[in-house]
Amino acid sequence: MSEKSSRTIAVTRSSMAPLDEYVAEITPLWESRWLTNRGEKHRQLEADLQEYLQSPHVSLFTNGHAALECALEALELLAGGEIITTPFTFASTTHAITRKGFKPVFADIKSTDYTLDPEKIEALITPNTVAIMPVHVYGSLCDTDAVEAIAKKHGLKVIYDAAHAFGVKRDGVSAATFGDASMFSFHATKVFNTIEGGGLTFTDDDLATRLDEWKNFGIAADGQTVFAGGNGKMNEFCAAMGICNLRHNDEEIAKRKHAHERYVEHLGNIEGLKLLEIPDNVEHNYAYFPVVFEDASHTTRDEVAAALADEDIFARKYFYPLTSDFACYADTYDAQHDTPIAYDIAERVLTLPLYADLTDDDIDRICNVVLSCVNK
Repeated sequence: MSEKSSRTIAVTRSSMAPLDEYVAEITPLWESRWLTNRGEKHRQLEADLQEYLQSPHVSLFTNGHAALECALEALELLAGGEIITTPFTFASTTHAITRKGFKPVFADIKSTDYTLDPEKIEALITPNTVAIMPVHVYGSLCDTDAVEAIAKKHGLKVIYDAAHAFGVKRDGVSAATFGDASMFSFHATKVFNTIEGGGLTFTDDDLATRLDEWKNFGIAADGQTVFAGGNGKMNEFCAAMGICNLRHNDEEIAKRKHAHERYVEHLGNIEGLKLLEIPDNVEHNYAYFPVVFEDASHTTRDEVAAALADEDIFARKYFYPLTSDFACYADTYDAQHDTPIAYDIAERVLTLPLYADLTDDDIDRICNVVLSCVNK
């Protein structure tokens, strides 16, 4: 096992463009003093992302959660309706639904890629259902064809939580092109970041206007305040960081891919360990490296996490617990009964450190700890 004196390895590390490149990008702001409200950098980043994500519309926000809440408002869903979603996700997904006055209805996930199982959706649709909110998990895309066929059949909107799916393509088609809207997180820990930020991609021209109004207090282009909107505008410094980071994003993903492949070399054929499979037709972003410990009687996820922490290596139980098991929802839902596959995976999954700057030696050190637990 590695000596304790080795450097700490965090679960993630933010990608950052070279400092001089960022300084050059923000220097004009000292002359213009236009720091927010759709300035030059904001407009440029939207245009750059439209091209990169193959989407006709990109709307930038202060963060991904604000973008998700804004999408629920701007799509003008029936107030108080039900939204079918997954509990195997980050808090933001479920909280956005609840905070906007809707009721989350949880469907189980697939045991293969941990995304929402389309076969579990229709049985949950009621006259009160207004939308489906699937989540692309760890960079794995949902079965969008099946989800959207169900939505079309029942007249439902589809909003994807695509926080993990930046840059991912299936059969050459960008994750940003699915559904009525897709939300991307540009948080510092994501594959692509704007320090803090988020965005929505969509195809409806009219939605662009509504989103611009919603994130600017409901103020329309003519200056009239047409409803009680919020404040979700991305500032120029965050947009400038996005402009810089986007130039290097493919390079960063290539580094992540290398790290992923080295993990697979060590852990890919180990009995009791289940790794995420990446289909041949998917251009992945290698956002996370989840490991599911299949034989809990032999090696538990918690034992491995503790052993890693003893070596100053910090993994993440992601996603654990299920959002439906949160204290604020637990009295309403029975996660173990309602979504048994999601519950089981949440109890056994651990995401190992993965980021562009992770070295081969770092990965070897991490894997040595994991294997020492598995082979004990």
